[in-house]
Amino acid sequence: MLNKIVIATSNAGKLREIQHLLAPLEIEVLPQSDFNIPEADEPYFTFIENALAKARHTSLHSGLPALADDSGICVDALQGAPGVYSARFAGEPKSDARNNQKLLEVLREEKNRQAHYYCAMVLVRSPEDPQPLIAQGIWRGEILRAPRGEGGFGYDPLFLDPASGKTGAELPMEIKNSISHRGLALRDMLQQIAQLHG
Repeated sequence: MLNKIVIATSNAGKLREIQHLLAPLEIEVLPQSDFNIPEADEPYFTFIENALAKARHTSLHSGLPALADDSGICVDALQGAPGVYSARFAGEPKSDARNNQKLLEVLREEKNRQAHYYCAMVLVRSPEDPQPLIAQGIWRGEILRAPRGEGGFGYDPLFLDPASGKTGAELPMEIKNSISHRGLALRDMLQQIAQLHG
């Protein structure tokens, strides 16, 4: 049984989304900042490997089960870039504004604006958990030529959801969580957690 889960992120926007989606479960959700856990290295080329590394790192430092996600935007015309480098696309220090500006610049002459957000989510019950729970989600859309909206984070102001005609930054959180890559991955994860509790 899971009574407590530490969320392996220092990203306030990501933490808000995950806490909101986990609220219905009778599991105490704690941010890693409660434990003064340093950020984990993310040395891998795939989202799943980085999410697993973050979850194991947080579980080791907290002594509790840990949930981590690794997510980013993959642009067709850039062969999937920025991908796992989404948060640092424009270099350090991390900056959503500079990342968005760089994406607009590299796509300035590009007609193919297709892209998708991808999320890999991993739950480990212990640092050495041999059978981590793994969930994935994809949200398909396209990159606009100028930002729209004040909400969300990351590339949301540039990411157009074709079904609603709104950007990730224009969608209310409830709607965004119902269709986003992280929302889809977390719902998959919740089903897997429910089976553990069954």
